[in-house]
Amino acid sequence: MSTFDDREKAFENKYAHDQEMQFRAEARRNKLLGLWAAELMGKTGEDAAEYAREVVKSDFEEAGHEDVVRKVSGDLGDKATDDEIRAKMDQLLKVAKSQILEE
Repeated sequence: MSTFDDREKAFENKYAHDQEMQFRAEARRNKLLGLWAAELMGKTGEDAAEYAREVVKSDFEEAGHEDVVRKVSGDLGDKATDDEIRAKMDQLLKVAKSQILEE
């Protein structure tokens, strides 16, 4: 294998790793968002955990994160606006990434 092939393989591996880490961070963010929303709705324990799993699953409906925003917004009603939910998602993505790096 040539040096070029080695570098190409290394870049492919890094890209795959970066994509996996991004997926894990977004899934963790969605779980944290679900727990946050569950708290606003007065859910605790297993009810909160189940709701968080529903939020994570909602991200698979379409590309992007608007499906998650719609789910949480619809469930929260007037307890949080779409903009507040998006801001919380941005904040929780940073938290999720740092949690994953600490593992």
